[in-house]
Amino acid sequence: MKLVSFMTGDRCSYGVMSGDSIHEPDDAFLQQHPDLRSAIAADKMTGLGAGGFGDEHAAANVEFLPPIPNPDKILCVGANYRSHIEEMGREIPNYPVIFVRFPGSQSGHQQAIICPSVSEKFDFEGELAIVIGKRARHVQRADAFDCIAGYSCFMDGSVRDWQRHTMQFTGGKNFHRSGAMGPFLVTRDEIQDPKSLSLTTRVDGELMQQGSIADLVFDIPALIEYCSTFAELLPGDVIATGTAGGVGAARTPPRWLEAGDLVEVEVSGLGKLRNPVVDEEQGLRP
Repeated sequence: MKLVSFMTGDRCSYGVMSGDSIHEPDDAFLQQHPDLRSAIAADKMTGLGAGGFGDEHAAANVEFLPPIPNPDKILCVGANYRSHIEEMGREIPNYPVIFVRFPGSQSGHQQAIICPSVSEKFDFEGELAIVIGKRARHVQRADAFDCIAGYSCFMDGSVRDWQRHTMQFTGGKNFHRSGAMGPFLVTRDEIQDPKSLSLTTRVDGELMQQGSIADLVFDIPALIEYCSTFAELLPGDVIATGTAGGVGAARTPPRWLEAGDLVEVEVSGLGKLRNPVVDEEQGLRP
């Protein structure tokens, strides 16, 4: 299934995307599970529509939200593709490089991402994201895939000068609506082997990044094993697995994002996440 979260008018909801339509669960299901995170936590994803669907919406008439608009945590992995490690002049790490993003730093599919007014070094990083499906702590590698609800595309927008103010990445990775996730969450059963997936990022139609998920230094089971050791992973938590070579900072001259650009992150089988870039003044208007 392809699951989406969205707004229609001033109401937030979620449902199953089929073609160009979105089917909400019926009212009884929504009352028990008001958002996708709660449906995942109750292990009810397979029950979506079991009692019949409620409203149907044309995808063109809704505002997409990140598939999980309210995760408990978003854990991101840096330096996890050899091509990106090499272009940034770093060494292969001994352990996963983990940093966090806040939910407010995300936009949904087709929503604008905001170019901060305090920097001209706003960069793109296309990634594969995994969404956790159940409480998980001290997960062994062999059991890691059992903890996954599904997969999505992710754009880890990075404000490079702020990222490098200190040894910690937090500032440069958490500007308001600087990143994005979507267009939907593809449930785990539809992806037989995530290592077979490919990742591409385009800016205004120009190919910038291209890589294979098989090239991760720390693969998905390793990341779940590691992250679940220091934190209890909760349903709806997001792990962004890292970016491939080709980021704007590594180009000559650098290719920074600016208002008017269109960023597209595509992972095979997971759709294409599209986000226009706007300046901060425009992006913060009501």
